Amino acid sequence: MTVRSIENIIRSYPSSDGDGVKIRRLALFNQRDTDPFLMLDELISDDEADYMGGFPPHPHRGMETLTYLRKGALIHKDHMGNRGEIRSGGAQWMSAGKGIIHSEMPELDLGGLHGFQLWINLPAKDKMSDPAYRDVPKEEIPLVPLASGGEVRVIAGNWVLEGKEVSGPLDRLAANAAYLDVSLNAGEELRLPVTGNKRAVAYVYKGALDTGSITAPQLPEKPLLVFGTKGDELHLKAATDAQFLLLAGEPILEPVAHYGPFVMNTQEEIEQAIRDYNSGQFGR
Repeated sequence: MTVRSIENIIRSYPSSDGDGVKIRRLALFNQRDTDPFLMLDELISDDEADYMGGFPPHPHRGMETLTYLRKGALIHKDHMGNRGEIRSGGAQWMSAGKGIIHSEMPELDLGGLHGFQLWINLPAKDKMSDPAYRDVPKEEIPLVPLASGGEVRVIAGNWVLEGKEVSGPLDRLAANAAYLDVSLNAGEELRLPVTGNKRAVAYVYKGALDTGSITAPQLPEKPLLVFGTKGDELHLKAATDAQFLLLAGEPILEPVAHYGPFVMNTQEEIEQAIRDYNSGQFGR
């Protein structure tokens, strides 16, 4: 097998969203080497003041979200009458399709919030499909202990971990996207096959991975490591105790037009989404 090398490192940055929720953001809308992934937010705080405002009702069109919580709880409600809960260790997938208006509000007094929301692009043929969503409790997410002491939570997609095939419960993601939450001890290495033309990225949210010629002091805080497409295996070695999200997906290779919560292919489609929302026709 040929090992894929790290070809780009993208800096995350502090930001806020919703009703003043403090986040750490990776905006990837114009990054061709991270296609099909559009954005990744990390929500992390033990101070309720940082997230108590939550994400009041807001629209989406043309993309999917995958929300995964390590700690805390979020309550989802949408204009179609759906209600769902994401609790510690659980996840929720939502395909906005032609339009959905939803809210995501935290439950307080739970001792903090730590989670991630990933935006995945939809191909043009699916952008005006019917919305859909699914809640996945912690108990449905496989936890795979590694022989050398680490562990992997398999949230989405099909993977081969230490020679064994493991599938996550979320199997309908756009672009055949796949998602792992990995914990490695210092010096521990994980080898993973990556087949076909899938792109792979790793968001290191704690500690550091060995990046070869790029040493830890040169790395930005909480970087996104972007792997090249040449090769069929990833070698991930922890420089320190490390935790990271590993994402893989097939590039969509289509133009991206983005405005706030809307992701389409053209500016005209964005303007139509705004008109639909303002006229009360959104999602119809």
